[in-house]
Amino acid sequence: MLSPTLPRRLGILLRPLGLALCLCFAAATTPVLAQAPAPGLTPEQRAAVVALIRETLLQNPELIQEAMVELERRNTVAQAEAQRSAVTAEKANLIDPATSAILGNPQGDVTIVEFMDYNCGFCKRALEDVRALAKEDPKLKVVIKDFPILGPDSVEASRVAVAAMTQLQGAKYFDFHDKLMATKGRVNGAKALEIAKESGADIERLKKDMGSAQTKAVIEGTVALGDRLGLTGTPAFIVGDEVVFGAVGVPVLKQKIDSVRKCGKATCSG
Repeated sequence: MLSPTLPRRLGILLRPLGLALCLCFAAATTPVLAQAPAPGLTPEQRAAVVALIRETLLQNPELIQEAMVELERRNTVAQAEAQRSAVTAEKANLIDPATSAILGNPQGDVTIVEFMDYNCGFCKRALEDVRALAKEDPKLKVVIKDFPILGPDSVEASRVAVAAMTQLQGAKYFDFHDKLMATKGRVNGAKALEIAKESGADIERLKKDMGSAQTKAVIEGTVALGDRLGLTGTPAFIVGDEVVFGAVGVPVLKQKIDSVRKCGKATCSG
């Protein structure tokens, strides 16, 4: 608990000092700055302020924790705002059919974009959520973007998946995607080719397309897009103006989809 006398004493002492308090606080917490004179303060005043700040913090170290919590809160808010701005700026790239698999209703009134990795356990869990949402909501457009960030195996699997988009369309691609996501253990290029063949793809053509400049550009472009959006893991969903991290479940995603329909944003105010 904060000592009742310290704030009062500090306030009385600093009332005429104004901005100098900030300078003295920096000096008290940074040894190098402590050697620099504080404008507007006599040496005696400066020494008294430094001593009181030090005494206050030593007797009430929880103040430092409170400040760190507040700093984290502000950083979180700033990050969310930056992501909203990035989502708005990247809207066309997020739904570009040339770099994405489009599932659900292509003309849907609300779009949910998923950045995923075939070796992501949480993405496998979220697959059921995406499937359920697409089945229950005939007006929902689902965009799947390959975001291979979990190693070389993931990159190889994504090369197959992206190349397969030129052959497998609609339900056929979703079937391929489901089977690849359901694979036990690590998913690599060989496993992806095996499942693509089972799904009806021309394997020789697919192998050729895997090495094309277009396939490379799609994957590199999606990774760069994820970086601009501040994505740090998978799955990551874009719903309306928000980035939603993790396998959060159907209720959370559905609530945000409903909010987009209601107010145009993933979270309606008021």
